[in-house]
Amino acid sequence: MKPINLAEIKPRPGTQAFFRWRQIGDDAILITNLEGNWLILTVEEFTQFARGESTPDSPLHERLLDKNFLRSNYDVQAASERVKARKYFVHGGPLLHVMVVTLRCNETCVYCHASRANMDEVDTDMSIETARKAVDLALSSTNGFITIEFQGGEPLVNFPVVKEIIEYATERNKEIQKRLEFTMVSNFALLTEEKLQYLLANKVQLCTSIDGPEELHNAQRKLPVSHNAFQAAAGWIKRVNEAYIEIGLDPTLYHVEALLTTTKATLGKWKEVVDTYVGLGCKTIFLRPVDPFGFAERARLRLEYPRGEYLEFYRKSVDYMIELNKQGVEILERYAAIFLTKMLRGEDPNFLDNRNPAGAGIGQLAYSYDGKVYSCDEGRMLAATQDQTFCLGDVDTPYRKIVGHETIRAMVIATNLDQQPDCVNCAYNPYCGTNAAYNYKAQGSVFGRMRDNNVCAVHKGIQDYLFEKLAENDPEVMAIFERWTTIRPREHFVQDPGQTPALEAAEAEV
Repeated sequence: MKPINLAEIKPRPGTQAFFRWRQIGDDAILITNLEGNWLILTVEEFTQFARGESTPDSPLHERLLDKNFLRSNYDVQAASERVKARKYFVHGGPLLHVMVVTLRCNETCVYCHASRANMDEVDTDMSIETARKAVDLALSSTNGFITIEFQGGEPLVNFPVVKEIIEYATERNKEIQKRLEFTMVSNFALLTEEKLQYLLANKVQLCTSIDGPEELHNAQRKLPVSHNAFQAAAGWIKRVNEAYIEIGLDPTLYHVEALLTTTKATLGKWKEVVDTYVGLGCKTIFLRPVDPFGFAERARLRLEYPRGEYLEFYRKSVDYMIELNKQGVEILERYAAIFLTKMLRGEDPNFLDNRNPAGAGIGQLAYSYDGKVYSCDEGRMLAATQDQTFCLGDVDTPYRKIVGHETIRAMVIATNLDQQPDCVNCAYNPYCGTNAAYNYKAQGSVFGRMRDNNVCAVHKGIQDYLFEKLAENDPEVMAIFERWTTIRPREHFVQDPGQTPALEAAEAEV
């Protein structure tokens, strides 16, 4: 790709409204504005725009006018409303409340050594008293929608406390009347039919982890000898999906999703990874790169890779998914859906790590088994290595003191891209976000240095790929992207504030 030389173009300011630009092809220049509108111009069109030479009767002038790129006709009110819509979350309060009910885990994952405990370490279980206080704190949020997410360790190890949280939160919410939702991230190996029926009755959304084909998954996520981690997860994915159909839910909307952690061993298996997910009935793949949290330093060489290699893996994977979609196979990539929703719909899908400012503290809180409260789950993982930087207090700390903590204020400032030196002029500023805890862990500062930041490299690489696809304007691909950004709320999982917890109802009948 021959780079554009601005000195040759000799841009003349004055006619353009504020814009940022990025070259995405030999004859394709992306321009974006403050409110997130975008256009892809040829080099000739970009030259005319930069010089202020687009004539009022030209198609280029009409396109620029329509997307609010011209100073003379700049619609301040429209821009204001669009920015306001994108930033709706800033004053909402934490909606995601991650509850780590235990550090114990029956699986040993190659990337999770520092934040798990052995199965006999019962002192790492959350107590019922702590659980109730965590629920009280979560329900104190000013947000009208509360998601309580069970994590670990393996949350099924401490199932009595999971049940206590569900029943106590449901009962308390009869008075508070919030939109309440429960989710669980589990490896499924300890799931039983009895536990499943309880979770189904209480509308708990289930998610698991699949790291790719069976051999790769079992190499990275190990159960005790004679147990097969992949088969355990795959078997329960099938059973849960069947159970959703049995209770009358739409299988195109209600199905188990799985999380992937991309390690060095994953990179050459992009086709096998996609085929595995499709074969399991999953409709979504989240091609998450490995991060520096949790895994032991000695494992780094086996797990890490240059982000350029990851982006090559990403492009091949999503190209393949697009081809499958053209053949009628429903499968989407989550990163792509997040970015495309911002690009094509002007909406923020509320993925907390990719917001501006990021969601830590203002969009989520994490509650450790011992009652300590952190700005995010990554902050809790850092605490497992004796670094309490992101600890905000404990479950006895008043809500206002938690959310007004100086650490949260610092993280909001650090993740405001409009003051980040390397982000303020980036064309992807309206669609992007950074993670303060990642920056702190990887680069020693919550602000980070974007020019050599792995998260920034991944975000830029993915958005380069997506805008290249948008520049091609293939009708089939555009239709696929339209489906990927169509949000269908899973209303079944939202608790009825007046309902009685399922276990209590069953006991009352006896």
